[in-house]
Amino acid sequence: MAGGKKKVPALNASSMADISFLLLIFFLVTTSMDVSQGLARRLPAPIPPDQKIEDTDINKRNLFVVKINSMNQLLVQGQEMNVRQLKEKAKEFIQNPNDDPNLPKVFTEDFGEPFGMVAYTPDHVISVQNDVDTQYQAYLDVQNELVAAYNELREECAQKYCHKSFNELDEETQKVIQKIYPQKISEAEPKNYGGSK
Repeated sequence: MAGGKKKVPALNASSMADISFLLLIFFLVTTSMDVSQGLARRLPAPIPPDQKIEDTDINKRNLFVVKINSMNQLLVQGQEMNVRQLKEKAKEFIQNPNDDPNLPKVFTEDFGEPFGMVAYTPDHVISVQNDVDTQYQAYLDVQNELVAAYNELREECAQKYCHKSFNELDEETQKVIQKIYPQKISEAEPKNYGGSK
């Protein structure tokens, strides 16, 4: 009787690479990826090298300061605020419907048919300031609310004077409404708060 060891059959691993590859393809196809988020902004034209950069002088009543701290808390005009309240507060600032002396100066101009004489605040500026540790999502939420404020004001203006949606208007009419509600969101802190309230 022979006392040799029993031979164990070798495991065929040639198809393991194929299975691994198919699993990899499966997970790549079925996994959802986060879409990159960003802001649609048109950058200003480059400043010629020989042009002197002047300090921005903004009357304090025309400035709407939105600060986001490192804890992603919102401070609007020196008061704590929830980001969901920001849009309505910004709309009130941009419009100044009651000609409040603490809000931007209201001017009246004839914008032609069908608008006629319209009160608006061409000198208003919204200044967004954030801490270096502010989360990008908090910054995005603030920007989205501010842009939504302008979009709603433009839509309301289009419905009031033209009885149409802003997107249904021709390009010239849209430009008039954009002049009535110019989007002025600054991310650079003005250096000099001139003038009085």
